[in-house]
Amino acid sequence: MPHSAKHSGRAFHESPAYDAEVHRAEALPRREQRVLTASTRSLPALFSLLVSLLAACAAPPAPQTSGSPAAATPRTLTVFAASSLLDAFTDLGKAYGAAHPGVTVALNFDGSASLRAQLEQGAVADVFASANQKEMDTVTAAGLVAGGAAKLFASNLLVVILPADNPGNVQTLADLARPGLRLTLAAEEVPVGGYSRQVLEKLNAQYGASFNEGVLANVVSDESNVKQIVAKVNLGEADAGIVYATDARAAPTLKTLAIPAEYNVTARYPMAALSAAPNPALADDFVAFVLSPSGQTFLQEWGFLPVTP
Repeated sequence: MPHSAKHSGRAFHESPAYDAEVHRAEALPRREQRVLTASTRSLPALFSLLVSLLAACAAPPAPQTSGSPAAATPRTLTVFAASSLLDAFTDLGKAYGAAHPGVTVALNFDGSASLRAQLEQGAVADVFASANQKEMDTVTAAGLVAGGAAKLFASNLLVVILPADNPGNVQTLADLARPGLRLTLAAEEVPVGGYSRQVLEKLNAQYGASFNEGVLANVVSDESNVKQIVAKVNLGEADAGIVYATDARAAPTLKTLAIPAEYNVTARYPMAALSAAPNPALADDFVAFVLSPSGQTFLQEWGFLPVTP
């Protein structure tokens, strides 16, 4: 081989610049192929992602199902009710609240006359349930009843209660007039107090014209509601008291003395939605609930009688 050819061969193999060019020429097609292959493989995934995004944007919002209702707006239904309704209306209030999510039934129990006075003085309530017609008539006359209409929803009778050990040895109704006996009644303006005095007057026909006077002479306290009578007799602070049959039922440790039907008095309970009710629709609905067969069942479980003509 001529010298020049050898020299040219050495220059060819030993030139760094030429080697680099050769490597670039060989490597470039491989890199481009790798990039192209990777990009081509990614296209289906990118296409699927794009389709999913477009579908999500175009899809309408899922409708709300009955199984996932919107949260109910909290509301409070305020009910003013006679003390003798405490047990029955506590159950009625719980049942109504359970059937109406978001509704809390706030119950205010007291003597009907006291509740009427509170309403006249501006107390805010949705419903008024009285133990007599007199207090309801007064509230109605003052324009406090919605639509001017109250509805009777229950009735009750009276009974004599005695402490479990019967320290006064009361065996018959005639014993109520025995001097020295401690008797507790509700005040005359309280419904059960008025009914009790009517019973005593009727009993004059059985025990003599002065019987009721002798009984009233034994009264040691005039209470503002029927629950206070039950409490005093239960504590032994009185030998006897006259209450509703439902209150005696709610205090099973006490003894009772029945009042014959011909001398007894039927208490009738009216209720109404109030004209200034913060929740008039709920007020009407609660009244309807109490009058319904379900509501009447709660009342009868506590000893209340249905309303009769």
